[in-house]
This record gives sequence, C-alpha cells and structure tokens, in this order.
Amino acid sequence: MASPSQASLLLQKQLRDLCKNPVDGFSAGLLDESNLFEWSVTIIGPPDTLYEGGFFNAIMTFPLNYPNSPPTVRFTSEVWHPNVYADGKVCISILHPPGDDPNGYELASERWSPVHTVFEKPFVVESIVLSIISMLSSPNDESPANVEAAKEWRERRDDFKKKVSRCVRQSQEML
Repeated sequence: MASPSQASLLLQKQLRDLCKNPVDGFSAGLLDESNLFEWSVTIIGPPDTLYEGGFFNAIMTFPLNYPNSPPTVRFTSEVWHPNVYADGKVCISILHPPGDDPNGYELASERWSPVHTVFEKPFVVESIVLSIISMLSSPNDESPANVEAAKEWRERRDDFKKKVSRCVRQSQEML
C-alpha cells in the first residue's frame, strides 16, 4: 500500500515532468500550492468534435493511497456529455477502482491498475486526460453517467449538439 508520502513523491514527479514536457490539449497545475493531491486541469475541446474550441476546467483529486486507487476528475465547467454526471464527475473506465466490475460492463483490464505509475510513458495524468479527450470525441452511451444526455445523443442529436455548443461558448467566455 502506498503511503501519503510515497504518493506525494509520485505526484511531484508527475507534475514536474508535465511542466518540462507539456502535452497538447491540456494543462495542469496545483489547485493550491500546499496540496499536491488536488490539481487544476484545463482540457481543450478536441478538433473535429462537438467540443472543439472549448476550454473545460476540471479538478483532479488524488487519493492518499495513490497509485493504488485512481484519482477522481470533476469538471467545474459545464459539460453536457453521456459520461459526465450532473455534478461534473467524469465516468470512464480508467478512473474506476481496480478489479472486476460488479455490474459486468467493463473488463478488469479497462479499469484502474496500480501498475500505472508516473515512471511510465504516457504518464498517468496524461493517460487520464487523453482518455477524457477520447471520451469527448466518442461518447459511450452504453453505460451512461448522464442518462438524459445519452438518450439525447442517441435520439435527438440536434438537441444534443445545441447543448454542447452552448457549453463550448460558455467555456470560452470564462477565459
């Protein structure tokens, strides 16, 4: 089991590496300089998607036993998406606890694994954010966090697009 001090060391290295080698499509930093366990992340809406041009802010919260348990990611910007709960929390496989899915939707290999460490390439935070960018590009409406958005995505795509477009405009106004 990782101790909070081990987690702190891992997170310090991850943040340092991200600052040295920035990745296109997102930026990350500490929410509060005194807390390595909460990061402020901005994800740029991927090109050729409904979210293109948006600047979506999120908070990534790491548990004290990181990397044994996954962080949580919660958008603070409004994001209309089948895989984002109404409170902004992101629901993707890589952020689900390790092991078998009790609901049978995901393979254990798709879920969080403690073998993800900051010493691997791509780094954990980069992997998570790239998974979120992929989620924005390709919503999974099979096991939605936001049932209403999933239903709209499937049945009323024009209405879905209008809501996403409003979210993109709002995110640009917040700059």
